[in-house]
Amino acid sequence: MSAQKIAAYVRHHFFTRAFLLFLVIGCINTFDCTLFAKVLIYFGLAANLAFNVGYLLSNIIAYWLNSVFVFYSELSLSRYIKFFLSYVPNYIIQNIIVFIFYNLIGVPDFVSFLIAAVLGIPVTFLLVKIFAFGQH
Repeated sequence: MSAQKIAAYVRHHFFTRAFLLFLVIGCINTFDCTLFAKVLIYFGLAANLAFNVGYLLSNIIAYWLNSVFVFYSELSLSRYIKFFLSYVPNYIIQNIIVFIFYNLIGVPDFVSFLIAAVLGIPVTFLLVKIFAFGQH
């Protein structure tokens, strides 16, 4: 693939209003996930389990926000399942990062959660856009 085609591909997907809104929703999603996880930790749940529960809860909110504000799609169970599956690579990446930073290196849980959130964004956007919402 030529450099021009790559640049056009990047512009088409990432220099758009949709990607900017996706990033804003991602910030909200990161905040929600982190808040849910911190509350669950406060109530005695282990940090890794709290992160996973927070991740699942924030994913539901992210689906709703993306459907309404980014991809203008009606809510449906089948689309949510595709949306959820689009997040599986991100989920795996984030869990590995949380495990490494929190469990192995000893970085505070909050910082570990934030680092994990940032690293899967581009892959997740493409999967959500193309697979879950069918927009190329």
